[in-house]
Amino acid sequence: MDENQQSNSTNYENKKDEQLEQNRVDHQGDKLTTNQAVRVTNTDDSLKAGERGPTLMEDFHFREKMTHFDHERIPERVVHARGFGAHGYFQVYEPMKEFTKAKFLQDPSVKTPVFVRFSTVVGSRGSADTVRDVRGFATKFYTEEGNYDLVANNMPIFFIQDAIKFPDMVHAIKPEPHNEIPQASAAHDTFWDFVTSHTETAHMIMWLLSDRGIPRSFRMMEGFGVNTFRFVNEQGKARFVKFHWKPVLGTHSLVWDEAQKLAGKDPDYLRRDLWEAIDMGEYPEFELGVQMIDEDQEFNFDFDILDPTKFWPEEQVPVKMIGKMTLNKNQDNFFAETEQAAFHPGHVVPGIDFSNDPLLQGRLFSYTDTQLLRLGGPNFHEIPINRPIAPVNNNQRDGFHRMTIDRGAVSYSPNAMRYNSPEPATDQEGGFTHYAEKVEGQKVRKRSASFQDHYRQATLFWNSMSQAEKMHIVKAFHFEVGKVKDKQIKQRVVDMFNNVDGNLATQIAQGLGVNPPTNPGGTNVTDSSPAVSQENTIRSAKTRKVAILIEQGFNYNDVSQFMTALTSAGVHADIVSKNLGMITSSDNQQLEANKSYATTTAVMYDGLFIPGGKTAVDQLMTHKEAKDFVNDTFAHAKPLGATNEGVDLLQVADVKNVVLAEPQSQAQIYTDMGVVTVRNTTDLTAFHHEYVDALAQHRHWMRENQDGKMSG
Repeated sequence: MDENQQSNSTNYENKKDEQLEQNRVDHQGDKLTTNQAVRVTNTDDSLKAGERGPTLMEDFHFREKMTHFDHERIPERVVHARGFGAHGYFQVYEPMKEFTKAKFLQDPSVKTPVFVRFSTVVGSRGSADTVRDVRGFATKFYTEEGNYDLVANNMPIFFIQDAIKFPDMVHAIKPEPHNEIPQASAAHDTFWDFVTSHTETAHMIMWLLSDRGIPRSFRMMEGFGVNTFRFVNEQGKARFVKFHWKPVLGTHSLVWDEAQKLAGKDPDYLRRDLWEAIDMGEYPEFELGVQMIDEDQEFNFDFDILDPTKFWPEEQVPVKMIGKMTLNKNQDNFFAETEQAAFHPGHVVPGIDFSNDPLLQGRLFSYTDTQLLRLGGPNFHEIPINRPIAPVNNNQRDGFHRMTIDRGAVSYSPNAMRYNSPEPATDQEGGFTHYAEKVEGQKVRKRSASFQDHYRQATLFWNSMSQAEKMHIVKAFHFEVGKVKDKQIKQRVVDMFNNVDGNLATQIAQGLGVNPPTNPGGTNVTDSSPAVSQENTIRSAKTRKVAILIEQGFNYNDVSQFMTALTSAGVHADIVSKNLGMITSSDNQQLEANKSYATTTAVMYDGLFIPGGKTAVDQLMTHKEAKDFVNDTFAHAKPLGATNEGVDLLQVADVKNVVLAEPQSQAQIYTDMGVVTVRNTTDLTAFHHEYVDALAQHRHWMRENQDGKMSG
């Protein structure tokens, strides 16, 4: 990249930030004023008739302050209400001219500003981050041709095939209307009644009840455009396309017991994780990939490529990685940015167009209609976070919250008074031209016969899961459907998923107290798609968090070496003890415990380490909280490490059926099912290597159920 290219790239990258900067204020050293800039002498006492008299209505400061407060909340989103955002930029790897004329996909030197909002779907704004749910992954690209919104989810498919069913689906999955229960998770009887009444949901239910429903982090979560779009190049050639975000850190999830505990211990766990990562300069990165199908190959598959309940297996349609997004800046104000951000799959730029996906067609209406209510009118695009960096020139005027002050008498087209300005652009001037698809047919309320296969890809997904992932799905069925009161609905769930896999249905029935299928069923699909199993994802220890349990008299050498090794591997550590403050080692050196049992818990970490020091370990063995730390880490299949006397704590906890270093062993490292131990050594170099490798594996599923618990 030459110097001029670098300069242009930097200027373009900063353009959105410069635009937002015009609206940022910090008020440092300023005098308090009303909204009309009138300085205020007192904002603590209302104007009264005498010190103990009635408040006077002429107190304009009181009325303005109170009115503003009364109106500070806008209607929350019907779905995706709980969200969290971040700024960043996107760069394409190589020109995509062969496939699309979209300018932001042409020049690798250009950094296109983006704003991303991650969200849960079902719960309200006040629900928890770690509930089992679909996650939204919406990205606004501020391109030189206008805003492009890639409105994605962390699952590549959807519950329904036609958008007209969306109100029914949301009504069924939301808290039941007679008692507003349950919050933040799928409703019980109503949702499963809907599922068994709409068998097209089978595939999505498999994804939702898999580990994908409880991601470890927004930074470790895939995103999928769900709908089928089109790329269109300069020559007018179109290809069907699906969009993918692939996290550089890999795709990883929580376990169910851990997710439930986090919902109580730290309901902001995922948003805090994203905020802190960016704050520490560990910028989340996602590669943008596309699957493309030529139009003459549209009918070459055993599924309809326009069916939103189907994904395109990556083994059949490879994902081409075309660029990378980096999130490098936290929001300045949650309400002004994340809460007011308005995304819409219909916000496209030249080179990206729509298909006849019936779910997408409905979304093109619904999103604008929703923003009109939620953001108070048609001018939501003028809110700073939504404002394009490209100039907006049209004849739209008036309406709620109009920000632009348009000069002149003309607001129509064509016109002679202003020489027809602003005038339409030609295709050569970058004007958007809809793809000229030939459409013909009778007006009917029908669904294509090619959409009638509701089970084959659900079976494909089941076949693709590892044994641990299958166990988690079965346990999720037991929990979610187990909450259903109507036994007939439970039976219908078993009967429905017998069409996916007979063994799956039998296992579901065992946990629900209903009849297993008389004739185990399933489809004739025997293939699998390894790409959909998280067992095949990228594995890295970078940005992980480890808790180090210590007490007075700990082994300073063990801790200092371990922390140095973690830092080298890009891993973070917290010193955890019974009390906050300075802790003295056996050789009179001190470390500060920055977390205590009262302020943290094992579910907030990716791993645990217990150093040596007999005095310290003897104390830890008397602490129920320390043993709970060990037991939860073990039950949730996370890596455990202990050195020297620290191994003794593992032996008194519920670490079962694992080979540990014995007191007489001499510097021999034992690694068994993600538990790494060593005794009688001061050189921990090899131990560190083993532990970091165990940490990178994320989970050690062979350890599940070792303590009689099921964490799936």
